[in-house]
Amino acid sequence: MRHTISALVENKFGVLARVAGMFSGRGFNIDSLNVAPTHEAAFSRITATLKGDDRALELCIKQLRKLVNVVEVTDFAEGSAVNRELVLVKVRADTRTRPEILQIKEIFRAKIVNMSQDDLVIECTGDDEKISAFLKLLEPFGILELARTGRLALKR
Repeated sequence: MRHTISALVENKFGVLARVAGMFSGRGFNIDSLNVAPTHEAAFSRITATLKGDDRALELCIKQLRKLVNVVEVTDFAEGSAVNRELVLVKVRADTRTRPEILQIKEIFRAKIVNMSQDDLVIECTGDDEKISAFLKLLEPFGILELARTGRLALKR
């Protein structure tokens, strides 16, 4: 089962290591992990996408809430959050393939963030399915590099 967990934590040294250690210590595979400061400099938000058993997740969340620097923990049930992902993808684009790639970019409302003679760097945001569909359409052109954030989520 796939779960998205958000933890508001104090922005202090070692907090991320303890949170990630708790997940892995409970047998969860971390699919994605995002950490960044919030609008308040004293706090950071950790968003993790995990695969694992529902029962084990409950125990893990209870233990996570007991950690000293953890302020709030939210387990997002399907449909209870707005979630997005960002991908930067460098794709091979010569004069013959560039128009088709630009058409795909338009369909997915993506942006060109860098252009050279031989390649394009494209930025796309959306849910997991949109990003995966976008990348699948770009694969035949030759993906040269890829950086994907993983899921970010906030309560509705």
